[in-house]
Amino acid sequence: MRQFEVVSPFKPAGDQGEAVAALAEGIHRGDKYQTLKGVTGSGKTFTMAKIIEAVQMPTLVVSHNKTLAAQLFREFRGFFPHNAVEYFVSYYDYYQPEAYVASRDLYIEKDASINDEIERMRLSATRSLMEREDVIIVATVSCIYGLATPEVYRQMTASFSVGDTVDADALVRRLVELQYERNDAVLERGRFRRRGDTLEIYPAYLEDAYRADLDWNRVERIRRFDPVSGKILEELDRAVIYPAKQFVMPGDMISGAIGRIKDELAERLEFLKSTGKILEAERLKTRVEYDIEMLSEMGYCPGIENYSAPLSGRRPGDAPDTLIDYLPKTPGGTPRHLTFIDESHVTLPQIGAMYAGDRSRKQSLVDYGFRLPCALDNRPLRYDEFAGRLDKTIYVSATPGKTEIEQSSQVVQQLIRPTGLLDPEIEVRPSEGQMEDIYAEVKKRIKAGERSLILTLTKKMAEDLTDYLSGLGLKVRYIHSEVETIERVEILTSLRQGDFDILVGINLLREGIDLPEVSFIAILDADKIGFLRSLTSLVQIIGRAARNAAGKVIMYADRMSPAMEEAIAETEKRRQIQTDYNRKHGITPATVKKAIASILERHAEEAENAAAASIEVLKRSYNVLVPAQRKQLVKALENEMLEHAKKLEFEEAAAIRDEIQRIGELGKAPEANRASRAGKTSGTDKPPGTGKTSGTRQRKGAKK
Repeated sequence: MRQFEVVSPFKPAGDQGEAVAALAEGIHRGDKYQTLKGVTGSGKTFTMAKIIEAVQMPTLVVSHNKTLAAQLFREFRGFFPHNAVEYFVSYYDYYQPEAYVASRDLYIEKDASINDEIERMRLSATRSLMEREDVIIVATVSCIYGLATPEVYRQMTASFSVGDTVDADALVRRLVELQYERNDAVLERGRFRRRGDTLEIYPAYLEDAYRADLDWNRVERIRRFDPVSGKILEELDRAVIYPAKQFVMPGDMISGAIGRIKDELAERLEFLKSTGKILEAERLKTRVEYDIEMLSEMGYCPGIENYSAPLSGRRPGDAPDTLIDYLPKTPGGTPRHLTFIDESHVTLPQIGAMYAGDRSRKQSLVDYGFRLPCALDNRPLRYDEFAGRLDKTIYVSATPGKTEIEQSSQVVQQLIRPTGLLDPEIEVRPSEGQMEDIYAEVKKRIKAGERSLILTLTKKMAEDLTDYLSGLGLKVRYIHSEVETIERVEILTSLRQGDFDILVGINLLREGIDLPEVSFIAILDADKIGFLRSLTSLVQIIGRAARNAAGKVIMYADRMSPAMEEAIAETEKRRQIQTDYNRKHGITPATVKKAIASILERHAEEAENAAAASIEVLKRSYNVLVPAQRKQLVKALENEMLEHAKKLEFEEAAAIRDEIQRIGELGKAPEANRASRAGKTSGTDKPPGTGKTSGTRQRKGAKK
């Protein structure tokens, strides 16, 4: 195994070295669970990298969303340039799962748009785990969903070496069995072409392709080349081709599985007919027989994952194989890897919630004859199954939950920031006169070119406070759950750019968002008991001001709640530790300088291309010049946009939002023409711009 080696100009600083030593010792000792409790900005990712280097174990890093996973992937890839750092997240740009709403007799067909690059990276992850052990996988909860069994995946390869005697026709058939498509005109990822004695294969998991030159049945030469330019990159002695899909099966297994599927179909049809569900029985029979025919002829069918249990020979209720099962094991078959659960106080509950939601949706499909009961076994792992597959686990969070603390053999604290930045000062002030006090505080920050956050408990209060401050001539915006996700990102970018100075919200900016320009946070009703003012929430909120040397938090309250007392005590302890460290090492804290890059602008061209295909499919189904159909199209696009937004796929959602606006303009033109011919304005006597805006656009100034 190639050794894990961190490449960085930095050495562990502050208490990073102590954290690395303590946690690495725990792993060598055999501790199953440990916790790294690190403050915001203390370099937890660098600490994780040094732990990997110290213990030399293949590693899985689990994050709770794609955005943070991508950030971690970039950082780990920078730390480990000589090792395999892979990215494993959901590969859908847009995903509408198959569902049936019984109350409306509405069947929703599965609809998805697969991101080609993310699919390549997922396949690259499984391929790396097949070939090497110096692997770090950064994943979301996608890692708990089913894949083909590792044993089958390892068998499903095509390999050849220079000097081998091969049957070219048999090799072509093998590639088709691995779900590669033959296209002798265009070579694209997941395809191959044969031209005389030359065979070119573009593996689904690589950015380069292979060219094999044959002399009759003898392999004369193997080269790796750029499929775009045709430039030869490397001479090879051997090539191994892994499957183009993560659900593949050899022919003999498919034949055996078809028998099991037929048996389950017969049993299910008998049950449905005996309970008077004749329509459901006929529906199920038609669908499954079509899928069986596809499996027999092609070795694949749409929705093949719904037959994963009979295909792999699993018994009903057995857990599926997942990415975790691809990680290395000891000769005895026990797991041998390291797992980091990043932001564990969020990630663990998310993992625990996946199973029930998936089961509920699929149960309806089974009950009404859309799927066989085996579809229920195409599922994410339950939490106990997930935990049982892990080896050594380290929870990473600034605010670990009760579960993490109770399970851990030790909780290692990392409280010193190498930058010298302190946790913000905290004051508690009475709620009486808080508006005047807040006004005075934010004016100081505006004068200094800094930003402010104000946290309320209700949406109405956030809106009313925004109107009040705006009426005083301040530049202010608000965020809450009714503000579309895309607009939230725009607001955050505008705050950093200085387009406005104050952001008002409810549950603002907790895990993983950095706003170094923010130096002041006001927490209203800080003494209220509940989730929004719990110890975890308060500590995470306070951390948002820890990137600025002038950071300060004021809690407005009429009493001290237990959560406030603990949060203040924890913050003061951290400040003192950091102050002592700075004094000892002569460090002067300085505000973090971080480039402002709008999430909406990153990869804008790719996002527009990704969204364009699904938009065009929808537009072909409607006539935008017919008002009723135009309305239906806009509604369909809005649903698709919201799906992207929920998955934090802001670029794709923004492209669809722009298309909705263009379609809206098309609808306005005919209406304006009709109104003009009728000699009146359309719908209102108000001058332009005085009507209500749709959605939750921010109001400017005080309420009218």
